Amino acid sequence: MSVMSALLPASGQPPIAAAGSRRIHELPDELISQIAAGEVVERPASVVRELADNALDAGATQVTVRLTAGGVRAIVVEDDGSGIERADLPLALRRHATSKIASLGDLESVSTMGFRGEALAAIASVADVTLTTRVAGAEHAWRLHARSGELSPAARGCGTTVDVQELFFSTPARRKFLKTDATELAHAQEALRRHALARPDVGFALWHDGRLLAQWRAATAAQRWADVLGGDFIAASRPLAAARGPLSMSGRIGQPEAARARADLQYLFVNGRFVRDRLLAHAVRSAFDDQLHANRQPAYALFITLAPELVDVNVHPTKIEVRFRDGRALHQAVRQAVEEALAPSRAVTAPASLAGESAAPQPGPPVPEMPRWQPELALAESRPASIGQAQERPAPWLSEGPWRTPQGSGGLGAWAALRNDAGALGEPASAAAALATPEPAAWPLGRAVAQIGGVYVLAENAQGLIVVDMHAAHERIVYERLKRDAAGRGALPSQPLLIPHPFSATAAEVATAQAEHATLAELGLDIDVLSAATLVVRSRPAALPDADLAELARSVLAELAEAGASRVVQRARDDILATMACHGAVRANRRLTLEEMNALLREMEQTERSDTCNHGRPTWRQVTMKELDALFLRGR
Repeated sequence: MSVMSALLPASGQPPIAAAGSRRIHELPDELISQIAAGEVVERPASVVRELADNALDAGATQVTVRLTAGGVRAIVVEDDGSGIERADLPLALRRHATSKIASLGDLESVSTMGFRGEALAAIASVADVTLTTRVAGAEHAWRLHARSGELSPAARGCGTTVDVQELFFSTPARRKFLKTDATELAHAQEALRRHALARPDVGFALWHDGRLLAQWRAATAAQRWADVLGGDFIAASRPLAAARGPLSMSGRIGQPEAARARADLQYLFVNGRFVRDRLLAHAVRSAFDDQLHANRQPAYALFITLAPELVDVNVHPTKIEVRFRDGRALHQAVRQAVEEALAPSRAVTAPASLAGESAAPQPGPPVPEMPRWQPELALAESRPASIGQAQERPAPWLSEGPWRTPQGSGGLGAWAALRNDAGALGEPASAAAALATPEPAAWPLGRAVAQIGGVYVLAENAQGLIVVDMHAAHERIVYERLKRDAAGRGALPSQPLLIPHPFSATAAEVATAQAEHATLAELGLDIDVLSAATLVVRSRPAALPDADLAELARSVLAELAEAGASRVVQRARDDILATMACHGAVRANRRLTLEEMNALLREMEQTERSDTCNHGRPTWRQVTMKELDALFLRGR
């Protein structure tokens, strides 16, 4: 057998001719539509998303989705919107026919969910579609069958019903790639959940095989978020509301303890449209830099609104990708807004409902400004000759001034002195005066009562018992102070290199280094171009004397190229500060007085992000009276 005959297919016909000898010809309209449908319609969830978009653009106040066999056999989407005029029905199923844009100017400032005019035509090319619609004032509805083009009278109220039967029946190869009915149903339900999150003013209902699976009635935004995301997420998250010029943001940001192993509870919306955007996801994730443990993923629902002309939604047929005119400014604004939402301690922002059956906290006496833990003094204190000496030495912030423990006063007297006005802090108080002092309801973390195992501080507040990891808590306090001091210096100081450090670079890294030279200088990096494939580092951040310069430069350039901003240097600097804070924090087995414990609690209430240490571990936990009663079977 010759080599040529071995290459021939079984039919004996020669293979397709080489590309150079092929003739150009037009594709049939049906094949064109099926190719386009491959970009728009991936699975039943894609059909649900596109038809729900059309319903919302029509002004619907109620959208009902009915699925059969996970949407593979049938998808019916009903709405009570404005409907489609009889004369426009044939046009509705043609490619690139739409009522939402008419010019390039409209395309550059799209304010509707759909605008391409591809969805209905794409769906009709791979499924059996029937369109039933009625406009206000019409005597009856009209039904159009996409395959036959038959138009006939029908009965329905104002609005539109799109009936999609046997998805991918005309392209059986595509149908084989679909998953099980349960999987496809889960994707379709998630698509409707996203619409429900973005439009709380619209009611949504999802039926499957004649059974109601989910229903969200029109409600306020807060109520809709609770209905869709669940009470557990709402309880473990914080509200976010911010405005930066033409940009406004709202939503809920999960606290660090609500982080998950997977990024499956992350919702980003731009002008009401769910998107997947690496820039925005990076901005949110960077706000959690020193608050998440290991590889945990934050949970959030973030709604961003900005002028339509500042965002390009014409990037992908599914409209799930967008581009921003000023991505760097948006990245910075989102990161700052999330950081501000996460900054207050959970103890300060906890809702009053956490008190259970306890009375609402009443305003207590004025809280005097508490002494600050000095990191440099604490660092010296962290190196005692022995544990016993560390236990005997008073804390550095109590060794001077009116916070010094009065000689001969016990723990109760010290606590009473702590509760007095600032003008009388140095005067010891009697036990009777201490007992007469009202409970410190204004202090979220309450008053210290004991120390356990040289590691934990126990405190009592209005809700019950507080358990504090004193080393982790003090570590965060010192760390935040060091970060504030470093941030107060502005641009990061740089150190010129005696011998510049060259390294090989890709074309993308060279282009980024040229375009972002000013940004690199703010980070303490001076990177120049030596050749088309070589960069050279001439100065490095002074805070990173031992850094691998080539690896540091590549990491910074990669983050600048991806997100338009980089925190690689800041993270490396913060790692050093975190190490300093860890060594400067109070150690285990250090015996603290009640005054010292209460000073620590007050500092925690005033320190940002004090709910977790620098490594993302919790610093305190609340045990409510209800939980304590359950341990001892009280009330049973």
